[in-house]
Amino acid sequence: MTLETLRAQADKLRAEIGKTVLGQEDVVDMLIIALFARGHVLMEGPPGTAKTLLARSFASALSLDFGRIQFTPDLMPGDVLGTSIFNFQTNDFILTKGPVFSEVLLADEINRAPPKTQAALLQAMNEQTVSIDGNDHSLGDNFIVVATQNPIEQQGTYPLPEAQLDRFLFKVILDFPPEDVEMSILKQHAAKPVNAAGATDGVEPVLDAATLAEARAVIDGIILDENILAYILRLVRATRETSDIAFGASTRAADALALATRATAALSGRDFAIPDDVKRLFGPALRHRVVLGPAAEIEGQSSDKVLENILNQIEAPR
Repeated sequence: MTLETLRAQADKLRAEIGKTVLGQEDVVDMLIIALFARGHVLMEGPPGTAKTLLARSFASALSLDFGRIQFTPDLMPGDVLGTSIFNFQTNDFILTKGPVFSEVLLADEINRAPPKTQAALLQAMNEQTVSIDGNDHSLGDNFIVVATQNPIEQQGTYPLPEAQLDRFLFKVILDFPPEDVEMSILKQHAAKPVNAAGATDGVEPVLDAATLAEARAVIDGIILDENILAYILRLVRATRETSDIAFGASTRAADALALATRATAALSGRDFAIPDDVKRLFGPALRHRVVLGPAAEIEGQSSDKVLENILNQIEAPR
C-alpha cells in the first residue's frame, strides 16, 4: 500500500461517516487517526451531540466486529468480560464471552459504571488481552475502544481514574454544531421516517482487517526526525514543570503522541512529520493526561488553555 492509497482509504472513511454525522469533522479525523495508530478514543460532549451515533457510524464503516456496552451503576465486571459457566454434560467450564470480545467496542457513558467495572477494561485497552479465571484471552490486533461520556450530569457517575484516562490516545470534545449545520441535520432527518433519525442506514463498510493491517504497516515504516521527537519531548516535559499543572503527562503520553504524529503524517500523504502535526494532536492527546494545580483551578483555567500556553512557549523546530 502506498501513502496515496492510505490517504484515499481515510477519505472513504470520512465520506461514509459523513452520511449520518454532520459538523464533527475534527472528531472524525481523531477517530481515524486513532484507528490507524492503534489507540482508543474518549468522546465527551453534552447530550444530543451525536456521540453514540458517531461511534456506531464509525463501526459501520469498518468490516470489523462491533460490540456495545451501555454502562450503568449496576454493571459488573463479568458483564463486560464474560464468565465461565460449568457444563454438566462435559464436566468442564465453558467461557461465555462478554461484549469486550469484539474489534470495535462502544463503551457508552463509561463514567456511569463503578470503578471496579471501569477497571475491567484496563488490561484490554493496554494489552488487547483479558484474563478470566486465570486464563488469558486475546482480543486481536484490531481491538479499539470508543467511549463516551457527558460533562453535564454528575449524579450517579464515577469520574474515570487517571490510570484509565492514560489508556486513551485521545480525548475529543464534541460541541453543538453551527446553525447552518444544524439546519442541514434537521433537513436530513426530516426526509427519513420518524424512528430512523439516529440510524446508520446507508453507511457502507469501506475498510476491512487486511487493508487496515497494510495501512498500519505503512505507518510503522515512517520514522520521525530527531527534531520532531525532541519537540514532542520538550512539550511533554513542560507539562511537568509548569505550576499550573499538579501532575504532568507521562512517558506513555509522549510515546502515544509520537505514534499519533506518525499516523497523521501518513494520512496526509507524507512520509515525514512536521511540527504542525504535533501541534494539532497535542491538546487531544494530553488534555486528559494532566491534572491542573490548585491555583489554575481557582483562576478558572482549563487544561486546554494551559496546554495552549505551553504550545506558545515552546519553540517549534524549523
